[in-house]
Amino acid sequence: MTKHVQQLDRVIIRFAGDSGDGMQLTGDRFTAETAGFGNDLSTLPNFPAEIRAPAGTLPGVSSFQLHFADHDILTPGDAPDVLVAMNPAALKANLGDLPRGAGIIVNVDEFTKRNLQKVGYGASPLEDDSLAGWRVHPVPLTSLTVRALEGFDLSKKDAERAKNMFALGLLSWLYHRPVEATVRFVETRFAGRPDIAKANVAALQAGWNFGETTEDFSVSYEVRPAPLAPGIYRTVTGNTALAYGLVTASVRSGLPLFLGSYPITPASDILHELSKHKRFGVRTFQAEDEIAGVGAALGAAFGGALGVTTTSGPGVALKAETVGLAVTTELPLIVVDVQRAGPSTGMPTKTEQTDLLMAMYGRNGESPLPIVAPSTPSDCFDAAVEAARLAVKYRTPVMLLSDGYLANGSEPWAIPSAAELPDLRVPYAVPVPGREFLPYERDPVTLARPWAIPGTAGLEHRIGGIEKADGTGNISYDPANHDKMVRLRQAKIDGIAQDIPPLEVDDPDGGARVLVIGWGSTYGPIAAAVRRIRRSGGKVAQAHLRHLNPLPANTGEVLRSYDKVLLPEINLGQLALLLRARFLVDIIGHNQVRGLPFKAGELAGVIQDVIDSCAPAPVSDRERTVPR
Repeated sequence: MTKHVQQLDRVIIRFAGDSGDGMQLTGDRFTAETAGFGNDLSTLPNFPAEIRAPAGTLPGVSSFQLHFADHDILTPGDAPDVLVAMNPAALKANLGDLPRGAGIIVNVDEFTKRNLQKVGYGASPLEDDSLAGWRVHPVPLTSLTVRALEGFDLSKKDAERAKNMFALGLLSWLYHRPVEATVRFVETRFAGRPDIAKANVAALQAGWNFGETTEDFSVSYEVRPAPLAPGIYRTVTGNTALAYGLVTASVRSGLPLFLGSYPITPASDILHELSKHKRFGVRTFQAEDEIAGVGAALGAAFGGALGVTTTSGPGVALKAETVGLAVTTELPLIVVDVQRAGPSTGMPTKTEQTDLLMAMYGRNGESPLPIVAPSTPSDCFDAAVEAARLAVKYRTPVMLLSDGYLANGSEPWAIPSAAELPDLRVPYAVPVPGREFLPYERDPVTLARPWAIPGTAGLEHRIGGIEKADGTGNISYDPANHDKMVRLRQAKIDGIAQDIPPLEVDDPDGGARVLVIGWGSTYGPIAAAVRRIRRSGGKVAQAHLRHLNPLPANTGEVLRSYDKVLLPEINLGQLALLLRARFLVDIIGHNQVRGLPFKAGELAGVIQDVIDSCAPAPVSDRERTVPR
């Protein structure tokens, strides 16, 4: 049977099922197939915090959304074009996000009376008119999988577990995805159990064959590869990119990398990834708690290593005293905070940007440190390298603020060449014959103190949290000295503003009166919303901050150049508070704390409202020069 092939420029698919249905693996493999095909892509995994939430219930629903296209895209998409629902809970939990006319591929085998009752369905939505507004494809995924695996020595329960592979095969056929890489993945993953590997491959192929032969799918779809700049690409999650950035920083600085960490969602994958790279001199230490992890990392920094600790918001609170110790001892330390919804335990697998003020001020005393925030999953690599550069050059702890959306999301990453990477080498202190070693003597440009490795003859010095005398490093309670040291530590961080790029503004013709500024993971939704406004004829400028402390030197000039400044944040206005206080500019905040990223369509509406609220510009203002 010949089937029609329809060309599309973009598609958004959401796989949803019970947390034991393998939806994250299915989404990950479809993403790998899509990346191999050459599409641009962006993903949004969304899963419960429980290891195994109650089966068939709404809290137990796990989903994976993938947006892929034949052009550059910035977000996982606002709403799915296709929902794959493995049970009634998955359908009910996700139907509200599905626009009318979208497709639903539903596993009818799971729509039993008991499963329907679990989620409050009085009758099956497949048998009434409640789904009349969508294109529903009822497929008995479970029973078809069991039938396809009848020739294998598997129990019925084990055969049913392969239904995610059947679904993956069907969707791979439907969107012309190559499956060879998935076959290799399965064979490698189950190398020790070849019978399980063969069964999963058979289920995958059965799903593909079902798509080819069933009359329910008369059309398949093709999304051509996206034009990409020449280079070598791979799909990468934010946590993986961040881990690669840390390894790269270690190699480029010539310093051994030491990670002291305690497992915590959503940062644990960095520990897992770094533990694979011992050949690069990486040492990973899984500590008994958060305090031990950061203490070990700071001790490694004292010993001459690139010290790193990874955590999320609750762990940052526990590490605060040791981070303050790193501030006063002036040792390089990278603190990675993969933010999640709080407070307290909060929602461990959901994203937020709510740790900015804690990163700025969450230590006793005046304890400033640089803060760097990546904007996309692949940007986590560059942000990690930049955090290391600042830490070793200025002898300071650096806070790197990622979040759960970036950590688990993925996108294509152009692997940089070695020539593109910065030289991060810094010299250790060396004794000078006939000259007393002054552990707090400062570099005249960076104000960094010498990095003296313990055990080096002639470089003996005191270390600890009690205030030190300027220059000598002796313990000092002198009021004037304390005031001087506090100001020196602050001046060192402030001076970094001259060593980072100015804030860039995307304002194509300089005629915009509204600036949308953001930080961290809001970059994609903001940029996508700005594109929508411009396509409709509106004028709006965009700027995005990577360095949050210190801010780029021209930040105030940029903010004052626009009539109105809009700042979307996944918090209740933390950066807006800082910008208002620093620059006395009336920042318009748009804030949500739902544990999810912004939607581009929603932001576009907010931006348009702000544009519409601007009074007509005086003639003298219409030709103003906007800083670039």
